[in-house]
Amino acid sequence: MRIENATFVITGAGSGLGSACAERLVAAGGRVVLCDLSEGVQDQACRLGDAAIAVQGDVTSADDIQAVIDAAQAHGDGLAGVIHCAGVVSVAKLVDRHGNPADLDAYARTVQINLVGTFNVMRLAAAAMSQNPPGDDGERGVIINTASVAAFDGQVGQCAYSASKAGVVGMSLPAARELSRHGIRVMAIAPGVFETPMMADIPEDAVAALSQAVPFPKRLGKPDEFARLAEQIITNSMLNGEVIRLDGGIRMQ
Repeated sequence: MRIENATFVITGAGSGLGSACAERLVAAGGRVVLCDLSEGVQDQACRLGDAAIAVQGDVTSADDIQAVIDAAQAHGDGLAGVIHCAGVVSVAKLVDRHGNPADLDAYARTVQINLVGTFNVMRLAAAAMSQNPPGDDGERGVIINTASVAAFDGQVGQCAYSASKAGVVGMSLPAARELSRHGIRVMAIAPGVFETPMMADIPEDAVAALSQAVPFPKRLGKPDEFARLAEQIITNSMLNGEVIRLDGGIRMQ
């Protein structure tokens, strides 16, 4: 699949991983539709120029995401791909130090955004891409979801987050198998600890400890490193039905 002159939807595009993906695809000659709840996504689109438009939306809303897909189809010659980066991080112990159980609504919210939101974006994007004329190898589109290393080795307090991201991992292969008949590939990236706004509230000593826990390189990942992998997935048609850890070899404890 070529990026030049193709149109891609990027969720969570207001900052962090999604923003880096938007910059890289536009630099490669692509067109992007940026989706985020934040009003800042409009500024991001303006900064990227005519190749980018922004549509505010909630990934758990069928109407919002359909509006994003419709905007993408109007922005170019059909929707070529989706990079789904929207999500939340949550930390809560099953039983706190006072013996109180975790809040069930908070757990459900994390799963709703990270897992149900991923399914929502994937189903609507796939329906649109299935109508594209086939390209090389009969390919009609590509979906890249964002999992996490927490799906495999989540830490204490990450039951909700790990479960939601493990669900993203679990959907990758069956979705790829199902959508193969339409010429649509499905991949997931499982990043380790990256320099994103989600890390902003973590104390410096904790960030330093996380950096030292990475075998090599001993630092946090950079958003553009995520974007470079997404670009490779788009252009390499043999990448399908797989989850790629992007973590410097870290294994959380």
